Amino acid sequence: MKSSFFRPLLFFFAFAIFTEFNAQKFQGQAKYMSKSKMDLGTWGARMSEGQKKQIAARLKNRLEKTYSLSFNMQESMFLEEQKVDAIAGATDSWGGYFSRGHQYKNVKTNRLVQEQEFYGKRFLVKDDLYKIEWNLGTETKKIGQYTCYKAKAFVPTAELKWYSFSWGDLRKKENNEEGKPEEDLTVVEAWYTPQIPVAQGPAEFWGLPGLILEVSAQNTTLLCTEIVLNPDEKVKIQAPEKGDEITKQAYATTIRTKMADMRNNRRGGRRGR
Repeated sequence: MKSSFFRPLLFFFAFAIFTEFNAQKFQGQAKYMSKSKMDLGTWGARMSEGQKKQIAARLKNRLEKTYSLSFNMQESMFLEEQKVDAIAGATDSWGGYFSRGHQYKNVKTNRLVQEQEFYGKRFLVKDDLYKIEWNLGTETKKIGQYTCYKAKAFVPTAELKWYSFSWGDLRKKENNEEGKPEEDLTVVEAWYTPQIPVAQGPAEFWGLPGLILEVSAQNTTLLCTEIVLNPDEKVKIQAPEKGDEITKQAYATTIRTKMADMRNNRRGGRRGR
């Protein structure tokens, strides 16, 4: 009688251990293609369509990039496959941004570890993952063989580009120094598939009940082009370890201060001539 009572319980614990063991072994690899719209600002109004096409052709490698995401149930590593303008600190002429470094996310411990280089100095950014409050919808579409569901969110823009820089953002920051700065929000639209039940995704995006296969924010869309589940060759997912440790906010302040100093030095040099 006693043994028959405990038999289902023992089976349950055995099944739970087996499931956890297989979850630890599970791994996937996904490829993403990013496409960004070119923002020419006030310059664009003075350009012909032919000039715009010429500029777009020259900047194609910056506007279209390829990334890989290695993931398991808890961790992921996101990196650019072909890095353009690898010289740290090089800015984009059209708005200015710095490339994202190798990005490690652990959705169980809520940790972000990201490599960044800035003018020859290596930083190791360690911080909490920003928790995105997703609004889950019912609209569906197919991406490859996977059925995906739509989700939307409003995310502070600073959380999406803390590693980047633009002169426009610097001017806005300087103008708001004495007053309370307004918090810009970015609309994020994502498509995730419950067929791959991991809370992972590319770049800063995560936290949905399935792998994010497409996501659009600001002028950029990331689209998954290939998925391999449980590949024969496993990839070791490990957080970066080299660089001076710093938080996201402190890193953003560091690059703004450096770029402002460079601007002021150039202005001073011109006045001295």
